[in-house]
Amino acid sequence: MIGRFASNIAALRGWRRAGVAFLAGAVAALAMAPFDIFPALAISFPVAIWLLDGIAFGAPDEPGPSLLRSLWGAARLGWWYGFGFFLAGLWWIGNAFLVDADQFAWLLPFAVLLLPAGLAFFMSAAFALARLAWSRGTARVLAFAAAIFATEWLRGHIFTGFPWNLFGYALAAEIHLAQSLSIFGIYGLTLLALVLFATPVALVRRGGWRWPMLSLAVLAAMAGFGAWRLDQYPARFVDKVQLRIMQPDVPQDAKFNPSMRNQIMTQYLALSRQPTPDGVDGMAKITHLIWPESAFPFLVAQDEDALKALGDLVAPDAVLLTGAGRAEENLDDGTWRFFNSLHVIDATGTIIGNYDKVHLVPFGEYLPYQSFLESMGLQQLTEQRGGFTSGPGLRTLEIPNAPPVGVLICYEAIFPGEAYDPANRPGWLLNVTNDAWFGMTPGPYQHFVEVRARSIEEGLPLVRAGNDGISAVIDPVGRIVASLPLGVSGVLDSRLPEGLPPTVFVKAGDAIIAILFLLATIGAISGFWSEQKRT
Repeated sequence: MIGRFASNIAALRGWRRAGVAFLAGAVAALAMAPFDIFPALAISFPVAIWLLDGIAFGAPDEPGPSLLRSLWGAARLGWWYGFGFFLAGLWWIGNAFLVDADQFAWLLPFAVLLLPAGLAFFMSAAFALARLAWSRGTARVLAFAAAIFATEWLRGHIFTGFPWNLFGYALAAEIHLAQSLSIFGIYGLTLLALVLFATPVALVRRGGWRWPMLSLAVLAAMAGFGAWRLDQYPARFVDKVQLRIMQPDVPQDAKFNPSMRNQIMTQYLALSRQPTPDGVDGMAKITHLIWPESAFPFLVAQDEDALKALGDLVAPDAVLLTGAGRAEENLDDGTWRFFNSLHVIDATGTIIGNYDKVHLVPFGEYLPYQSFLESMGLQQLTEQRGGFTSGPGLRTLEIPNAPPVGVLICYEAIFPGEAYDPANRPGWLLNVTNDAWFGMTPGPYQHFVEVRARSIEEGLPLVRAGNDGISAVIDPVGRIVASLPLGVSGVLDSRLPEGLPPTVFVKAGDAIIAILFLLATIGAISGFWSEQKRT
């Protein structure tokens, strides 16, 4: 039965082949948050491989040299598969263009379609690359996995990088399987997922059940390792540190409106002072109050009244860590540069620490070729003329009465291996974010899974403050100590978990990933050459 199904898939041509590739890619998106149906990959990947079989071994569709025909067909097939995956997984980005609908709504169809269409070229290149080492045996699973891994790695690094919804996140959502991030990181987990969930293609052959069973055994071993690691590292907490995260759930169209200044400040201050369940003053025992990204519709560093109110809010030995816009005058020409920043503010209302976001969002916080595109009337979603300026680099902040902290502002948390300054390892990570752009869509849930993955990779607790959620305190093995769901207003009180020593991934992650990729590539090429010799 499976063999007949595989043969029918391989025999498809024209629009039917493209349509099935698109649907197979869309099915793969079900493995991502908030659905987290990771077995969907065990359907999607085999269908993609059988479609590639039809390209490699079926009747030619077009005239010309057979290898070129086959490579072109594989590239087209990969594009349709990628388009289905990225469209189904990223459609929610269009919600950001409805915040200021009168100005940006006309761009919505372009954003929803063009970004997936562009990202699909990475998958197009992967399918063509896999075709170069394609064989009829199980080794083609390794060709498929190695080729997609290579282009996924490129997607995460070139053109500023966009490592969103890497296939490894299908496993990272389950906390036991996610512990393997501490060894392999998300890229290594991506390669493992590609291999493990592609092995059902072997079921069409006699005795082929051994390969899927081996995959199940590997997944079971990963889960066993995860259970052991979770047991080895029970939650422990830093003495005398009491956190309060304020999640205001301010609508995005109000958040950047200067006329809402007083209303927003009143809401923030009232929420932050909210009493504990036993009726105690909410700020009485708080040592570190945390507010989300871009908390103010004004430049708080230039507003003495606001700074005084913030200083009065916290206790004498406490501090406020808050996202904020920051402006800096260029003394050479009198122009101003604007930064997406985090301020550390003490009880005197003084800014005693600062971090400027390094990895800005293209088209959100800046425009590529900014001057040219602004001359055509375009601007980024934040509507900051000239865009934001990137900070000088990752920094570990020293803050009073707590371990040093590595700051990740929103989008920065999706980049594996770039969570903090490697020369100055912090004791915890802080992610301030504003996912209100995307409403109650899959986007914020996907972002949260990726943020939690950084904690497990690095062996560091992570505290997250979101304007509309998901705010959370996460321990260094990925357990959620406390959280506030998406779309609610409130405060979250928690102690700060202790960090762990550097993980295997921190010490040798790049080498491990390179070895896995090399082994997969050698296996794919060996299978290809063995088949060539037989024929």
